[in-house]
Amino acid sequence: MVEFLAYTVLRWGETTALRVKNLDFSRRRVNVHQKAVGVGGAFVLGTPKSHQSRSVPFPGFLSTPLKDLCVGKAASSLVFGTGTSIAFVRPPDSRRGWWMAALKKCQVDDPNFPLITPHDLRHTAASLAISAGANVKAVQGDARAFLRSDDTGYICRPL
Repeated sequence: MVEFLAYTVLRWGETTALRVKNLDFSRRRVNVHQKAVGVGGAFVLGTPKSHQSRSVPFPGFLSTPLKDLCVGKAASSLVFGTGTSIAFVRPPDSRRGWWMAALKKCQVDDPNFPLITPHDLRHTAASLAISAGANVKAVQGDARAFLRSDDTGYICRPL
């Protein structure tokens, strides 16, 4: 799920609401129609933030792990859910739990590794896409850009 978030620009709620039928492996696209958000301890399904469905590409190296996640699941099953149940993946706790444990492991290898959030991976995906030549307008995906072209100069500078 972390790699998926880092390479697709999807939000957590859109990712956790993905169904097997939303993956188009022949075109390497994710069709985003819903989001699942936590409200008062329960999940509520709704439309994506832009209130419009969209199709988002995913890189070829994610095809095999995504297919493996879908083995034995019905088309209506959650991609990142547990088994065939309707158990949405909760966002990680920002203070403890698996996300913070993973970040701490990264910081053992690199003490300068930043404390990032799952939402930061959305920006990582956008940065990677733009640095690979994608159009900023195509990457932003909705009318309210989270990434403005005048803010992306640092992305395209050689390291």
